[in-house]
Amino acid sequence: MNTPSQVIQSLQDIQTEMARGLGVLYDSEVKLADAENHYEKTLQLVFINAQGTVADRTAISRLQAADARLEADLAKATYNRVKTKLKQLELAQMSTQTAARMIETEIKTLGRAG
Repeated sequence: MNTPSQVIQSLQDIQTEMARGLGVLYDSEVKLADAENHYEKTLQLVFINAQGTVADRTAISRLQAADARLEADLAKATYNRVKTKLKQLELAQMSTQTAARMIETEIKTLGRAG
């Protein structure tokens, strides 16, 4: 990022990616909610239908809902990754804006000297 045009292009690219990221964040949050809902329903239905002591029913329901729990955990990992990526983009935007200000200052300084 040496030229003003490169800085401007970089800022535009970051803004475009951030706008896309917001949609991806929403989609991943919806998938997370669905996965957690599926897990909770599975866990409770298996618990209600299981036989035995409360401890037995709890163990059976957790075991039979393990795949749904894994899906929810993976959905949460995806959601967290998207949030982290958006944070990285925000930091890149701030860094690029700082570079833009430095270029602006340098151009002004050169304009006064010339």
